[in-house]
Amino acid sequence: MSLDKVLSIGGKPGLYKLITQTRAGFVAESLMDNKRISVSAQNNVSILSEIAIYTLTEEVPLKQVFENIKKKENGEQSSVKPKDSRDILEEYFFNVLPDYDEDRVYASDIKKVIQWYNLLQKHDMLNFSDSDVEESNTTSDEEE
Repeated sequence: MSLDKVLSIGGKPGLYKLITQTRAGFVAESLMDNKRISVSAQNNVSILSEIAIYTLTEEVPLKQVFENIKKKENGEQSSVKPKDSRDILEEYFFNVLPDYDEDRVYASDIKKVIQWYNLLQKHDMLNFSDSDVEESNTTSDEEE
């Protein structure tokens, strides 16, 4: 599944899968408990495919970060827990994305990325097609 249909909704825990659009917003289903909610256009919603992580040279799409974690963990859950200490989280993220910008990527961001990765891995939603990965690489090349 593409990250184009996976959402983060401000003020709500976890991730949501876009189900359908409505007149006033859309319907989303929680990946945590499979409950459906109606989301209005006033909610702060982020589509995972549009999120990127700052590095010292460019912004790396979240999809690529997930791929790096998946490769490091051999497709399993992250060996680091979101509640681990800041030092452990930063050391882990440095192994996943060596040139991430430590001034603009906070420990809370790393926690969120690890939580999202684990949730997507649990639901077997990390199998991005090769064209998805190539597309994100092409997009980042065009931005430079």
